[in-house]
Amino acid sequence: MTNTRVAVLVVLALVVAAAVWSKMPANAPTGTVPPPASPAAPAPAPAAPPPAPAAPAAEAPPAPAPAPPPAAAPAAEAPATPPAAPSAQAADPFGEQQTLTAKKVVIVKGSASWDSAFDTLVGSLKTLSSLLAQQGIKPAGPSLIVYTSTDDAGFTYQAEIPVDQEPKTLGKGMSIGMSPEGPTLKFIHRGSYDNMDNTYEAITNHLDDKKLEAKDTFIEEYVTDPLTTSEDKLVINVFVPLK
Repeated sequence: MTNTRVAVLVVLALVVAAAVWSKMPANAPTGTVPPPASPAAPAPAPAAPPPAPAAPAAEAPPAPAPAPPPAAAPAAEAPATPPAAPSAQAADPFGEQQTLTAKKVVIVKGSASWDSAFDTLVGSLKTLSSLLAQQGIKPAGPSLIVYTSTDDAGFTYQAEIPVDQEPKTLGKGMSIGMSPEGPTLKFIHRGSYDNMDNTYEAITNHLDDKKLEAKDTFIEEYVTDPLTTSEDKLVINVFVPLK
């Protein structure tokens, strides 16, 4: 290579270097320039302080704590064996043996058909009660009706009221006597007199079952006063004398 060509190449190299140099920033350091660092993430803004509480106008008393709900009452422990429920009414004795003792009684006799039986009997007892009340004599026991004979048409009877003292005067058809006495079977009727047929039917069946023979007389003792007790609440002892 000639010196001229070398000189030309040197000049060209200088020109190129000068051009490159002129395009570089004035303060840029020589050497490899490191890539710019990533900008740091901005710091989060500080949280705003909570607002100051407003001053209370007046301090209210603390609200009472709600009362706890009442505890449910424990269920009553069921007995191992529940007791038997009592019956509404114990069964009355039926056909019980009883011996009657004679008592002094005021008597009025009468007769009646079966259709008017109760009204007729009550009428006779009312007549006797009025006589005793007029003379200030109190009955000495429940009223009695003694059936002396019966048939399909009706019956004859004696209405009797026990007394401790004899009346000074007696009304028409009245007398003083003694009530029936001796061994009997006692039966109890409850309810209306109209249902007495059922009671007497049961009595007849009882006598047949026991092979007992009764006299023709039947005695009704009015435990409840038929003059003041409603008919459906009557309690009547029926005594059947035995032969």
